[in-house]
Amino acid sequence: MINFLDKFFKRTQNLNSLTKKIVDISKNTPVKKIFNSINNFSSNSEVRYVGGCIRKIIKGELVDDIDLATNLNPQQVCEALKKDNINFYETGIEHGTITAVIDDYNFEITSLREDVVTDGRHAQVKFSDDWKKDASRRDFTINAIYSDIEGNLFDPYNGKEDLEKGLIKFIGDPEQRIKEDFLRILRYLRFYLSYSNCGHEPETSKIIKKNIVGISQLSKERLLNELKKFFKSNTLTKLSKDQFSLELFDIIFPQLENFKVFSNPNNFAKDKIKESDFIFLLSTLLIDGTDNTDYFVYKFNLSKKDQKRLKIIDNFYKEKVSAKSFSEKNLNRLFYYKGKQSLIDILSFKVFTSKKIDQKILNLIEKYQSKNQPLMPFGAKFLMEKYQIPEGKNLGTKLKNIEEEWVNNNFKLSEKQINKIVSR
Repeated sequence: MINFLDKFFKRTQNLNSLTKKIVDISKNTPVKKIFNSINNFSSNSEVRYVGGCIRKIIKGELVDDIDLATNLNPQQVCEALKKDNINFYETGIEHGTITAVIDDYNFEITSLREDVVTDGRHAQVKFSDDWKKDASRRDFTINAIYSDIEGNLFDPYNGKEDLEKGLIKFIGDPEQRIKEDFLRILRYLRFYLSYSNCGHEPETSKIIKKNIVGISQLSKERLLNELKKFFKSNTLTKLSKDQFSLELFDIIFPQLENFKVFSNPNNFAKDKIKESDFIFLLSTLLIDGTDNTDYFVYKFNLSKKDQKRLKIIDNFYKEKVSAKSFSEKNLNRLFYYKGKQSLIDILSFKVFTSKKIDQKILNLIEKYQSKNQPLMPFGAKFLMEKYQIPEGKNLGTKLKNIEEEWVNNNFKLSEKQINKIVSR
C-alpha cells in the first residue's frame, strides 16, 4: 500500500515516452523478479527504481546499472530474495545495501534510510519506511527521482524538471549537504559538467571553495572511484573548458596535469575518449616525462594490473622517443614482451597526444590489432632432445639467446641460425 502523502504528493503518472522507457527496462531485464519478490513480501512492501537509472532514462542515456530503493529493512530484503531463490550478497548491509544477482545482471537494493550522524566521510544511518525522508537525505534533486515498475514517478524535489532545465541543485542547504560528505564536491562537478546548461551559482561556488579542504578527509579509494565515474561519463572535454572545475581538480588531483590534450582533441582523440577505458585516459593526463605517474600510483594504490599497464606506457615515453622507437624491430619486441594491450596503448598515446594525426602510427595500430601475440616455437624440450643439452643454467642461457634472436628476426628463425646460437 502506498501511503497517502506519497500517493497524493508529487507522484506523476502517464508520462508517455518516459513511462514506456521505464516499462521497457522492466520487460527487458530480470529486474521484474525483484519487484515481484519485494512487492509481494507484505501488504506494505514496495520497491522502486531510483537515482542514476531514472536520470539516464530522462536524458536518453544508456542505462548501464539499475539501482533500487525499498521500504523493507536489509534483513527483510534478504528474506524476500531467499524466499524466491534470488541470489544476493551483502555489499554494504550496514548502510542498507544488498546486491541481487540474476543472470548477468547485478541490482543494488538499498533500504530507505535517514542519516543519524555524519562526519564528512561516512554516515551512521537508521532504516525507514518514509520515501520523502529518504529523498531528503540525498545530495541533488536530480538524484531523488523514484519510479515504480509501471513508470509512475515520485519526484518530491522536482528533479525531473531541474534535469530538463539543466539545473544542478543541492537538496536543502548546500553547505550542510557538503559537510555531510565532502565527496559531494566531486559529484557536483560531475553532474554539473554532464547536465548543466548554465554557469555555476556564485553562492554554490563560494561554499565549495570554502569546504574544499574537507576532500583531504576522504579515503583514496572513494576519490579514485569517483574519478573513474568522471571518465566514464565523457566529461573530460567539458572539464578542460570550465575554469572553476579545473581549479578544483588541480587541488584534488594535482597529478592530472595534461588537460590541454582534451581542450582541442584531434579526430582520433575525440573517438578514443568515448571508447577508451579508465587507465588509458588516465595515462594521457599523467604521463609527462617526470615521476608524476609514480607518485599517483603510490598515492592512490592502484591494482598491480593497472600499475603495470600505466608504467609500461610511462617508461616508454620517459626514454628519448625517436623514429627508431617505432621501428618494426622495437615494436615487435614490445608486442612480444609487453603484450598487445601495452603496444596498442603506446601507439594510441602517441596519436592521442599529438596535434596532428600521424597516419603511419594509425596504420601500425591497425596492423597490431589484427595480429595475435606470437608464441615462441622452440622450448627447452626441443633443445634437450635435438642438441643433447642437459637441464641447467646453460640450457636457460641458450633458450634465452634463441628467443632474443627469434624476436629480433621478426619471429622467424632457421635451423642454421639455431645451430649457430647453440654452438656458441
